[in-house]
Amino acid sequence: MTDTTFDFSAALAANAAARPDHPAVICGNDRLNWRDFIARAEKLAGTLADHGVKPGDSVASIALSSVDYAVLWAAVLRLRATIAPLAPSSTPDQIATMVADSGAQFVFVDAPNRAEFGAMLAGKTLVDLDRLNSFIDPTAQPPALAPLDPQAGFNIIYSSGTTGTPKGIVQSCSMRSLHITGGRRIGYGPECVTLCSTPLYSNTTLVSFIPTLAWGGTVVLMPKFDTARWLKEAETHRVTHAMLVPVQYRRLLADPGFDGTDLSSLQMKFCTSAPFAAELKAEVLKRMPGGLIEFFGMTEGGVGFMLVAHEHPDKLHTVGQPQPGHEVRIIDEDGNDVPPGTPGEIVGRSPATMNGYKNRPDLTAKAYWIDPTGKEWLRTGDIGRLYEDGFLTLMDRAK
Repeated sequence: MTDTTFDFSAALAANAAARPDHPAVICGNDRLNWRDFIARAEKLAGTLADHGVKPGDSVASIALSSVDYAVLWAAVLRLRATIAPLAPSSTPDQIATMVADSGAQFVFVDAPNRAEFGAMLAGKTLVDLDRLNSFIDPTAQPPALAPLDPQAGFNIIYSSGTTGTPKGIVQSCSMRSLHITGGRRIGYGPECVTLCSTPLYSNTTLVSFIPTLAWGGTVVLMPKFDTARWLKEAETHRVTHAMLVPVQYRRLLADPGFDGTDLSSLQMKFCTSAPFAAELKAEVLKRMPGGLIEFFGMTEGGVGFMLVAHEHPDKLHTVGQPQPGHEVRIIDEDGNDVPPGTPGEIVGRSPATMNGYKNRPDLTAKAYWIDPTGKEWLRTGDIGRLYEDGFLTLMDRAK
């Protein structure tokens, strides 16, 4: 630990020492226990260091989920560098723009994405993630673990770009630390088995993937979502935790094999990223074992809401209450607070807030509303009603 910031890399090493034979990462037929996971990450970190990657540098990736993609995350962070995972669904021009913006010299790709984007990345060092042994120097040793800077970049997540050039959201080690410690309070721990069926470039995935590894559990990765495959993985690996977006819940519940699958190991399910209809929440609670928690918030941070649906079945039409330590205000177009239950823009503050948009101080400044006392509140661009009991209902987008 440094100050109160959770040291992710130190924790991974401790997990390997404490439970070397426990499974760390599984993807299809590939798996690594904690001993081998950290040994491989150390070799990759040492190789990158020998090629000049140092604390504060960025390393980009364009790939589907795999065991070695998880190894890459651990290796980059071991060097106190920053990982920039990019969406393979991006256009070639967007990929070129995001890689340049991130400052990454090394770009890890799988075979399909090398074929798709390789020509756009001239001048960058492309490394085949699905042929990682050809890059790793088996004699390489990583440098001593450098001191942890809480404000250093942990990762850069690029927005979808549907409204223009994708923006790089820089999430700090401190911000990720809060996700990790918050995850411990909602069930992530050494015995959890987390099924991640959304991509490793998405914050939706990372808020489950990172706490699971941090606390020494097991991550089960799916390169692509498929209902029959998800049900098989959940049953086979006795999955305890799962993050799904609403359309995935709907498709799972409609799968002909759903009712015949043993999901009794499930302890907690999560949902975020899209509107989650009340009737769908109710069906999930009725038909799937374990608790259900919905998150509402932005990748940029600010205020985050949490609905513990199994404890508040009468509040399924809401997205819950502000998370601990988060502040929220509902304001009108002139910046005035509105009465409880009145529609207005949701703005918020919390320690779990981005450093800013990479290389875009202008857009970073526009993301905030400054109140009359000088406090900064991150604008969500969403319209909602906040009631006196602290529960929020969403209504529309303000922008």
